[in-house]
Amino acid sequence: MTSEPVTPAEPGAAPDLVELAKIVARQRAELDRLRDQAAMSAVVERAKGAVMALTGCSADAADERLLQRAKAARHTLLEECWITLGSLAPTAPGPGEAAEPLGTDTPCFGSDVLPETAAPDDVAVALARLGQALVRVMTPHDLARCLLEHLAPDMAADAIMIYARRPDGGLGLIGHAGIDDQLAAQWSQVPPLSGIPALDALRTGEPCWLEDVATHERRELLIGDPPERWRSRAWLPVPAAGPAHVCIGVLRGRAGSFTARDQAHLRGVTGLCAGRLRAFDAPAERAGDATTDAVQALFDALPIAAMLLTPLRDASGDPEDFRVEAATTRAGDLLGRAGEELAGRRLLEFRPALTEEPLWQGCLRTLTTGEPYESEPFAHEEVVAGIAALSTYSARVARLDDALVVSWIRHGSSDRQEQRLADLQRLGNLGWANWNLATQEASWSTQVFAIFSRDPAHGPVRLTALPELALPEDAPALTRAVRALVQEGRAFDLPFRVRTSGGIRHLRLVAEAVADMHGTPVEVHGIVQDMTARRRAELALVESEQAILTQHDVLQAERTLASRLQQALLPLANRPVHLAGLRVEVAYLPAQSGVHVGGDWFSAVELPDGDALLVVGDVAGHGVDAVATMAQLRFTAKGMVITGSSLTGALARLNTLLLHSRDSHATATMVLARYDSRQRRLVWAQAGHPPPLLLRDGEVRYLDRPKGMLLGATATPVFEEAECRLAPGDRLVLFTDGLVEHPPESIDRGLERLADAVAAPHAEGPGSLGQLLARMLPDERRDDVCVVDVRVPRMREV
Repeated sequence: MTSEPVTPAEPGAAPDLVELAKIVARQRAELDRLRDQAAMSAVVERAKGAVMALTGCSADAADERLLQRAKAARHTLLEECWITLGSLAPTAPGPGEAAEPLGTDTPCFGSDVLPETAAPDDVAVALARLGQALVRVMTPHDLARCLLEHLAPDMAADAIMIYARRPDGGLGLIGHAGIDDQLAAQWSQVPPLSGIPALDALRTGEPCWLEDVATHERRELLIGDPPERWRSRAWLPVPAAGPAHVCIGVLRGRAGSFTARDQAHLRGVTGLCAGRLRAFDAPAERAGDATTDAVQALFDALPIAAMLLTPLRDASGDPEDFRVEAATTRAGDLLGRAGEELAGRRLLEFRPALTEEPLWQGCLRTLTTGEPYESEPFAHEEVVAGIAALSTYSARVARLDDALVVSWIRHGSSDRQEQRLADLQRLGNLGWANWNLATQEASWSTQVFAIFSRDPAHGPVRLTALPELALPEDAPALTRAVRALVQEGRAFDLPFRVRTSGGIRHLRLVAEAVADMHGTPVEVHGIVQDMTARRRAELALVESEQAILTQHDVLQAERTLASRLQQALLPLANRPVHLAGLRVEVAYLPAQSGVHVGGDWFSAVELPDGDALLVVGDVAGHGVDAVATMAQLRFTAKGMVITGSSLTGALARLNTLLLHSRDSHATATMVLARYDSRQRRLVWAQAGHPPPLLLRDGEVRYLDRPKGMLLGATATPVFEEAECRLAPGDRLVLFTDGLVEHPPESIDRGLERLADAVAAPHAEGPGSLGQLLARMLPDERRDDVCVVDVRVPRMREV
């Protein structure tokens, strides 16, 4: 391992922690590299030893043979070593038998798929990386996780399952990744049935490609709940010198076929895994002394689920796993490894998720402190006589010298009933209480002590003394109820309050008496329930309802005031009016939803010089403030234009007025238009408002908007005027956005509908404005609507 010198810091200066951290990181990376190199060397040496044993050659010759085979097959040396280890015969040749040469008869990677020279380069590179990663794999679960990391980016694999053939012909799940523990437990044991793809792959020795779940589901038993979770799968037997006994499943969420490249890749993966899996075939060897045999014999005789564990420590001395020294048969059932030999194996090998469970922390704590650990009760599904049933267990851990004894205790029906009663009291925040009237003895459940915040060491309170715990204003009613119960046997259901360390609590006491043969009450049974949360919610609801009613009254009063003010400011004519040769009809409709009145307004007046002033505007917001701002803008705009201000000048002064008003955040939009009847010339300006709509000879269009900004938005606005010549028969519609804006419909769609409605036949006659409003507006309006409908009479109408 390399190291780097550290430059001494100046006296009194802090060390450069960043540089130190970089050096530590490099040293750790170098340490990992050396560990991987040592593990790779161990694999190579083991493969060389296998070649030497089978061929009788020297170490150098075995090394050369492996190199030649790797070169011919386009493998790395490490890949060839894994394949060599996986192709070993299960037993060595007997005396007098010639050793089988490690030649073409030995299963070889890729020989049954494609010539190695035709293997894609990216597949060869990926398999080389997998061969290196396999040296860090220590358990079948590690292997499954390693394969998922390798295959997920390459062919979108979502899960890996590794099954091994059991003596009864079925399958046992020895490793998995990408599936949850519940599904793994459900499919941990597969019976020897027909129509199971993994078993079929082992029987035939050929991969099973399931590329259409809908087709295969009708004739095969597929893993998954529902099976459509993985829409394509592949089951590949792991090559062996004899019948394959391990099958690897690759499950994908997406549908689709496994291409020739994918198939070659997966065959190569199983070839490499064959060597790694040989290390998992048998548990680690243990010393076969008399003590070990006696301990296992003792555990075999135990009628419970139990294990004896010894810690496996890392370089720093901390436990990183446990080895099972002895185990009962029932322990394998609880761990989902029924029928397997647990002794000699690592605990995390068959339960990798155990580190995330409380039992693991309990084992570590008991190993450190020596204090026994007992888990909370948990449910476990058992199959008895072919019927699945739930049983309740608790796990217990005790230290024995430097070992741990872990046992699981099955709770009987009485224990379960007691646990259910305790759960009921806890979830309902209630408890039971009994009072013996003859002996004056009392008994409370634990939850009653918690409800009253009373120390159980002080014991329960006598029934006649119970009113002393209530607040003074609630004590008389409780005293009368207790007296009637004791003397007359009259049951009661009474609320009362008590003062505890946590504050005032609202309680409910339901009690009834048990009488003797003479009808005299001798015992009282009661239930105490904490109703504090419910009572607080009820009080909060009442307060909220009162606040809502109060606020509604305030808002209704405000609406009434604003509505009256608005009616006074915007008098509506009962029929069209004539201004400067124009026929003008106006409409104002307030919003129907909500309690506020809006700030829409209009103005249509004849100026002293004979021209007509037409205005529509909309103040942002609702209520009295909006109406007040509306009145201010309406009268100010009219006064400015009457006294000679230009339209753009009036808009600029109105903008300044809004910026310096009481509500400096108020904004408004508007259209100002001045009509010269002598020249039929309409000059108009706008401030962030929709343009007027012009109807001429059956054609409609919106006037081109001149520049204009929202009033109150900036201190330096820009406004421009536009001019339009009107002709006899023209119709001009000025409106506020409430006419065209109806969410979720966009305002562009509303403008289109308005143009269609104005251009529709029969839209020119008397009452056409009312027809227009009826066609444009929904049943319930959420905003005010203001419309100024202007007609230029035809020559015959003048």
